[in-house]
Amino acid sequence: MRIVMIGTGYVGLVSGACFADFGHEVTCVDKDAGKVDALLGGTIPIFEPGLEDLVARNVAARRLRFTLDLTEAVPNADAVFIAVGTPSRRGDGHADLSYVHAAAKEMAEHLRPGAVVVTKSTVPVGTGDEVERIIREARPDLEFSVASNPEFLREGAAIEDFKRPDRIVIGVTDDHARTVLQEVYRPLIRNESPLLVMARRAAELTKYAGNAFLATKISFINEIADLCERVGADVQDVAKGIGLDDRIGPKFLMAGPGYGGSCFPKDTLALLKTSHDYEAPLRIVEAVVLANDNRKRAMGRKVVQAIGGDAHGKTVGLLGLTFKANTDDMRDSPALAIVQALQDAGATVRAYDPEGMEQAAKLLDDVTYCGDAYEALQGAHAAVIVTEWDTFRALDFDRMKGLLAESLLVDLRNLYNREEVERHGFRYVAVGR
Repeated sequence: MRIVMIGTGYVGLVSGACFADFGHEVTCVDKDAGKVDALLGGTIPIFEPGLEDLVARNVAARRLRFTLDLTEAVPNADAVFIAVGTPSRRGDGHADLSYVHAAAKEMAEHLRPGAVVVTKSTVPVGTGDEVERIIREARPDLEFSVASNPEFLREGAAIEDFKRPDRIVIGVTDDHARTVLQEVYRPLIRNESPLLVMARRAAELTKYAGNAFLATKISFINEIADLCERVGADVQDVAKGIGLDDRIGPKFLMAGPGYGGSCFPKDTLALLKTSHDYEAPLRIVEAVVLANDNRKRAMGRKVVQAIGGDAHGKTVGLLGLTFKANTDDMRDSPALAIVQALQDAGATVRAYDPEGMEQAAKLLDDVTYCGDAYEALQGAHAAVIVTEWDTFRALDFDRMKGLLAESLLVDLRNLYNREEVERHGFRYVAVGR
């Protein structure tokens, strides 16, 4: 099928490349000339394992192309996916839909009869209705459909998630849209990936509800971790004990410095805004957002307490800056609040991240960025693991002792066990243990 993907950000680029790999003809459209030029030159603007090879392979096969010209791509498309950004709007936390509405308005005059417009961006309930209204206003006699197809991609594992999904959710209001999207996803359906067809508004809400529930699991286990520290229990034992219950499951029960990234923070806020608009309060989600915001700052205080309660004149070596491993995404990363808390307490911060330092430098001031983990620890009074990169899972403790001013490891991801660390002469501070 002929597919147009509007937006070459994280969702649009991964989705477009994967659709092309299925054999569809895909054109990715973006207004950012620099980004399009980079993609045409083979440079991928984001870090995602396997994406560079996937894009190169499908560009070479002429199944994937990039353009600035929406009017060139849309007229021949069977399906036009909107995959533009929906950041949190300042002031009320609602999703900023200006890019979605602009895409709908711009494509309207160029859609062919029978085309299906699909919102791939994460959008609040009712956005499909507004997209349909915008197009209908411009083309009152056009036969077209608007569907919802939320994405469930984890950064760092996006290609695997797209090609082997837990489920495919499509929200439609007519049989034509259902038929077209079934054909788009036919390669996955043949592999027995579950296809859930529902009303458009239900599909829009499914994405938000799913992310809010996962965020709730993270905040829950983080609060249990705090209780574990007070009562002398190990949160990893507790997490395993409850995670083996099929009704709960083990995923998202890893205690740490709080959630961040492009989805959970903005999606929980957008869901709360929707709940307020419809006078259906979501008290649990409100508590989750508050708990997570407090969590990040509290991790900075945890480090300060570990180095004696007074950080003035002290240096802290941070290992990891991105909100999770295998991405360069710094959006709402716990590291942002941790660095701010440390600097407010008078500490000097040195840091290393395998992929995130370029993005971090745009957001954090007065941080010394280093070439590797050991350089970051030079002269530091504490080594602090913030992100669970594999490269931090087998640190050379003897080498670290020779670099650090004090033999202290603050492990905010619980990558190590206490006995191993203390055997090397370190003081060990973990989360919930």
